[in-house]
Order: sequence, then structure tokens, then C-alpha cells
Amino acid sequence: MFKILKKEYLANRIWLMDIEAPRVAKHCLPGQFVIVKMDEVGERVPLTICDYDREKGTITIVFQTVGASTERMAAYEAGESFRDFVGPLGRPSDLMTEPLEEVAKKKILFICGGVGTAPVYPQVKWLKERGIAADVIIGARSHDLIILEKEMEAVADTLYIATDDGSYGFKGNTTDMLNELVLNRGISYDHVVAIGPMIMMKFVCLATKKLGIPTVVSMNPIMVDGTGMCGACRLTVGGEVKFACVDGPEFDGHLIDFDGAMKRQQMYKTLEGQALLKYREGLTHTGGGRGCGGDR
Repeated sequence: MFKILKKEYLANRIWLMDIEAPRVAKHCLPGQFVIVKMDEVGERVPLTICDYDREKGTITIVFQTVGASTERMAAYEAGESFRDFVGPLGRPSDLMTEPLEEVAKKKILFICGGVGTAPVYPQVKWLKERGIAADVIIGARSHDLIILEKEMEAVADTLYIATDDGSYGFKGNTTDMLNELVLNRGISYDHVVAIGPMIMMKFVCLATKKLGIPTVVSMNPIMVDGTGMCGACRLTVGGEVKFACVDGPEFDGHLIDFDGAMKRQQMYKTLEGQALLKYREGLTHTGGGRGCGGDR
């Protein structure tokens, strides 16, 4: 059993929880995710790791209530426990595995929106702890939907806030803010990491491709099962079939077929759509659960 040590409401049906999971905390790195199961009959819920404390043995998760399982999860209180908390899964961020001297040479910008702010935070924090600066853009429709602002401000070199309605910070979306920084303010970036809603990542990548900035995105929004068995997170990257949960979740954003991924995501929401995808994709429908580890 994995005890909930802290529960906090952030905004817009978004919750933060600290979970006692020492084995996961000992081995995880930014960019990876966990699978939470509330009880023996509960659904498996993949969630990216927002933070971790190896000494305390805790993992911080952030999730938004979008269905029955996450609604049930939000009903849990501090002191209660989850049945399973499996991880770390997926591959760590490339910035965490490259030689530090190479990463330090880059001018890095993180762009995040919505719940995507959560998996960006541990990456920026990890870099700061090693003396590497990174700028961050947090985007949302309005001021009241911004999450983790204070936490991000403490680790970012410069934090920019963009709201669609102009109620806080820069008026415009994250792509508008990116163009403002590069085209109008003359800031040059060598590397961009974008995490957020699929449509946001698509337009950030279109912009960075024009600007000639290498861009990495996290495709965790399309994961369902988290082991490569369900086939939900199948996507095309550079003409090749990949599975976000076992091959990612991070990929070269300029190589992803976003339109195909978004269309497939919509189809996967219905049983008829799932059946059609299985029929069309045959033996390549799933990733076969390859590469998955876990806290067993």
C-alpha cells in the first residue's frame, strides 16, 4: 500500500498529492511516469512524476479529474493509501542523460500548458541543482488556471506567464509568447521542451521548426494503459511506429505526426473506434509491453 501524505487542490479540477513510495523515489528521474491503481479492481492510471524526494521516499503527482477513475482518486484523502504505485516507467528526459557539459552549453526554454506544467517542473529543478539555467513559459486560458507558479519561479532562470485572455502576464498563447521572445526581444534558444495539450505542442513545434530550434515534446497525454499493451499511445515519429509509454514519452517534436495522433486519440475514446484501430493496425496495434519495469 502507498500512503497519501499530502493532498492539495491547485486549480481547474487539478490536484497535487505526495505519495510514500521509497523505491520509486530512489530510482526515478525527471521525464518518467508512474501507474496508480486505487484498489484491486481499479483502473490503471498513468501519471507523470511532478517531483520526488529520495531522502523522504516520496513522489509528487499532479492530475486533473477527467473521468471516473480520476474522480475516485480525487476523493482520497491524506492518510489513505493506493493499492499500487508502479514505477518509474518510460525513459528519462534526454537532458537528464546527456553529458552535463553539453547541456550547459545550451540556452534552454521549457514551454508548458495546463497539467503539462507538472512534468516540466522536475526537469527545470534538476537543471538548476546542477547550475544549468533554463527559461520557462507557462500558458493557460486565464490567470486562475495557472498552476505551480511559485514553485517554477524558484527554479527557472526567467519565468514568463502567458494567458489567452490577458488576465495575467503576456496576452496570448504559448506560441505567441515564444515568437515574442525570439522575434521581438531577440532572445536566441538552442533547445525547446514543450509539454501540454496536444494542440499546444503541435503549434509550438510548427513555430520552432520555422525558427530552427530543436524541440522535444512529451506525449504522455495519449497514454491509457502505460505498458504498451493497449495500443492507445501508438504514434508515428519520423515515419516509424512508436509507443509513448515504452519508447518515450519524449520524442523529437518535428518528427511527430500530430494530426494523426490527435485523430487516433479521438477514435480511441469510443469502443467502436478502438475496435476499428485494432482491425486496421493488426499485429502492430500494441507495443507488447516491451521495456516496462516497475516497483513490483
